[in-house]
Amino acid sequence: MKKDFIAISDYSPSEIQKMLDLAIELKKEWKSGGNPPLLKGKVLGMIFQKPSLRTRVSFDMAMRHLGGDALYLSPNEIGLGQRESIADVARVLSGYVEILMARVFEHQHVVDLAKYSSIPVINGLSDYNHPCQGMADALTIIEKFGTLKGINVSFIGDGNNVAVSLMHVVTMLGGNFTLASPEGYDLDPNALQIAKAFCEKTGSKIRLLRDPEEAAKGANVLYTDTWVSMGQEAETEKRKNIFVPYQVNQHLVEMADPDVIVMHCLPAHRGQEITDEVADGPHSTLFPQAHNRLHAQKAILVELLRGS
Repeated sequence: MKKDFIAISDYSPSEIQKMLDLAIELKKEWKSGGNPPLLKGKVLGMIFQKPSLRTRVSFDMAMRHLGGDALYLSPNEIGLGQRESIADVARVLSGYVEILMARVFEHQHVVDLAKYSSIPVINGLSDYNHPCQGMADALTIIEKFGTLKGINVSFIGDGNNVAVSLMHVVTMLGGNFTLASPEGYDLDPNALQIAKAFCEKTGSKIRLLRDPEEAAKGANVLYTDTWVSMGQEAETEKRKNIFVPYQVNQHLVEMADPDVIVMHCLPAHRGQEITDEVADGPHSTLFPQAHNRLHAQKAILVELLRGS
């Protein structure tokens, strides 16, 4: 097992499946009365450049459920790469806590943290990817369908960081990935090449479309995300206009497989990328998906700290 969890694509399919199996086991234990204190005496340092409801609470509670503790470090306390160099922050914190999670704007910041840290580092989100979300997404799909193999996952909207991690875990584990996005809002080319390499090994297929209706046809999973991510606020009006045809609404759901599940990493901007009717409808897994962040991240924490 590697020291850090920076990208799903850094791992082999068997390693990712092992973590997902552990997440399922830990979730069952928790629902049956609680987890054993596997991380007793361990402290997670949580570095935030971007605020988050799910990331902060799910990591904090994951450590508590496993007998450990978590320490929140706000942007003002660290000023990563501004007030103090990333290398120095990494070296200092390596002597205080057992593991770090960083939620950053620039992917290079979390890469550098891992480079200079002697303890494991988890990517809690960067502008390139969102691997913890990807693991929770995979867990949610497996709970519904029993596997990712052969499952058709369609992401409707911006080819963003969430789409990258979802694409990687889906193609790595034998599912098919479709992105329907407007021109100019495509996937990172390097991320796409990595996924295509997974497809060669697993037989998965990737489709890149402009038409959301075509993407929805036969989909087992319809996935959407905000049209305007943190740091893109200056583009809000432009993006809102461009993405209107990419709303996940009842019409789109009816074009998908009858047993389709609808996913969203949250926070949702209801009335924009998703309608209330769909978000609160019978196909929605928005909140079980959010809750699975807790269990997927428990597995990541346990795996990394077992190896440290």
